[in-house]
Amino acid sequence: MAKRLETNSAWCKGCGICAAFCPKGILKIVHEKVQVTDIDECLKCGVCENLCPDFAIDLVEEEV
Repeated sequence: MAKRLETNSAWCKGCGICAAFCPKGILKIVHEKVQVTDIDECLKCGVCENLCPDFAIDLVEEEV
């Protein structure tokens, strides 16, 4: 199954943990919220999802 990265800005407190550990560097904190700078470069590895203390990032499985 394919996965899709989703962020929830309402839950994000802008701690920057996800951005610091993203292996491709595609996550940035802008105005105290996480933003994906280049979704096509995302590895969908799950590091950001696993480290987010606020559960503001999800890798959602999609049916193809």
